[in-house]
Amino acid sequence: MDTGTHVVMGLAIGSMATIDPYVASSPETATAIMIGAIIGSQAPDLDTILKLKNNAKYIRNHRGITHSIPAICLWPLGIVAAIYAFIPDANLLHLWIWTFLAVVLHVFVDIFNAYGTQALRPFTKKWIALGIINTFDPIIFGLHIVGLVLWGFGLHAGYTFLAIYVVLIGYYILRYQMQQKVLRQVRTVVPNVTNTIISPTIHFNQWHLAITAEGSFYVARSVKNQIIIHDTFEKVPLPENAMIEAAKLDDNVSAFLSFSPVYRWEMEEYDDHYEVRFIDLRYRSKEEYYPFVAVVQLDLDLHILSSYTGWIFSEEKLRQKLDIIPN
Repeated sequence: MDTGTHVVMGLAIGSMATIDPYVASSPETATAIMIGAIIGSQAPDLDTILKLKNNAKYIRNHRGITHSIPAICLWPLGIVAAIYAFIPDANLLHLWIWTFLAVVLHVFVDIFNAYGTQALRPFTKKWIALGIINTFDPIIFGLHIVGLVLWGFGLHAGYTFLAIYVVLIGYYILRYQMQQKVLRQVRTVVPNVTNTIISPTIHFNQWHLAITAEGSFYVARSVKNQIIIHDTFEKVPLPENAMIEAAKLDDNVSAFLSFSPVYRWEMEEYDDHYEVRFIDLRYRSKEEYYPFVAVVQLDLDLHILSSYTGWIFSEEKLRQKLDIIPN
């Protein structure tokens, strides 16, 4: 989820802790838990700092080890230790429980996005991305804001958010049912489907679709239960040649391939260099552009000259921003 949603979820967890009689009777513990829940709701996204290094590091690691099983166990311990140093009268057990819940909730809701997490590391590095809830869901965020407003008007914060979370469970079930209906519709429209990657949008009844069939890729969307196919690409296996092998050695390309489950590729030869491009089919802009790419340019001896991976929305910006050799 987005940062704002994680923040309000941390507030919700901290508020629900007041249902616990011990917490309600201990202002120090309640204060410590609210701080712990807010920090815990943000902690797994500390890996966002990798973006300052480069996109390849960020793509390869974001929502990876920081969202793993060991991290889920370690984040609360570090947060609790830091808070306890400043609020020693807080109850350690209760502080740990609610901080742990905040961390778990962060990782849990991220699983439902199209981006997903590597939440089952170290057992597997497979990305778990259920594609049910958009990274920012206005209904989920809005319900939390309603809870905060009701709290401000004097309603019991714990019971208010408990009721909201019961409603949210129903909302997640509804979104799952909607997603499954779209997937069933895909199988009636596209023949010989082998896999469909579905991505929710900010719009309640719209979904992005990257469909793999036996011989083709289809880029489509579902709008109010209607499947609209935008592009069709021939499914061509990645060739096994020296140019591709050299391209794979590049950090940007390697990061892209480790993250993208469905992509097409292009390979061009120019007078003084080669260019290999990988294009993620899960993302298509309104301008009919595929903005998530990996590009590498090699000299005629297959040495890497320049490369890039990440989001870019025009060819001109790609080459201006990264100083890639003009064609």
